[in-house]
Amino acid sequence: MFAALPKAAFSMLAASSTLKSLASRYGMRSTDSFARRFIAGERVEEAIDAAREVERRGLMVTLDLLGESVASHGEARAATFAYIAVMEAIERAGVGRNISLKLTQLGLDIDQATCVDNLRRIFDVAAQSDFFVRIDMESSPYTDRTLDTFETLWGIGYRQAGVVIQSYLKRSTADIKRVNALGARIRLVKGAYREPAAVAFQQKSEVDAAFVEQMKWLLTDGTYPAIATHDPLMIDVTTAFAKANGIANDRYEFQMLYGIRRDLQASLARDGHPFRVYVPFGKEWFPYFMRRLGERPANVGFVVGSILKDKGK
Repeated sequence: MFAALPKAAFSMLAASSTLKSLASRYGMRSTDSFARRFIAGERVEEAIDAAREVERRGLMVTLDLLGESVASHGEARAATFAYIAVMEAIERAGVGRNISLKLTQLGLDIDQATCVDNLRRIFDVAAQSDFFVRIDMESSPYTDRTLDTFETLWGIGYRQAGVVIQSYLKRSTADIKRVNALGARIRLVKGAYREPAAVAFQQKSEVDAAFVEQMKWLLTDGTYPAIATHDPLMIDVTTAFAKANGIANDRYEFQMLYGIRRDLQASLARDGHPFRVYVPFGKEWFPYFMRRLGERPANVGFVVGSILKDKGK
């Protein structure tokens, strides 16, 4: 039943204040609760513990303090300094200095100047402490503003940064060429937002074909790209293309989300592929969590059952 739900249904569920309230109340109640499958926890200390466990397996990490779409200058400033505090905690803990963030956390919906100012604060700390900052891509209305903001900061000398491109957007090959021309690093993903047919491919076969085309551009012309997929076919196509074209394993890396396909993560690492795990955490985890379910609707039954079970305790 749940496997038949379209992505649109998950967008609706993500916007439900009732479901969010229930999830926030029960989702992180214990270490074996349903949300822990994909979320490291609500506190940075929990994320650092998860990062250490990932690194013990010989993999790299990027930490993401979840959040998006703040509505005021005060909220944007608070999110900025929360990220700086996360970076300080990472530095003290000695785990990998690599973070991901969304520009709407920093005020992109307020105005671009506010976002640029806040991002510069984070980039200044990153430059001082040798962090890499990945700017996540959000839904298609934000694509131009995200790339423009990234290019503005890149142009004034902030180079320890990269951006995400979503293969299902019809514009993405052109965007990859634009970012490649800068010499900046790209994380290639398929895309998890609900998008109209006018701007995004709707069929899996079309998304896969775009992903393969863009992967090839990145491996041949990109700067240390990250191929972020859980799809074994896409991984096999990537490794075959790299081998056929004499592209060494250390010229790119694979990435996957926390809690997904640990077997495949371990296998790729054993084969000598640099591998990074995206470790999300924070109190605003629910929208991210629903997008993960939208990618694999069969998990919904597990989640609903867990909510009801925890609520009854």
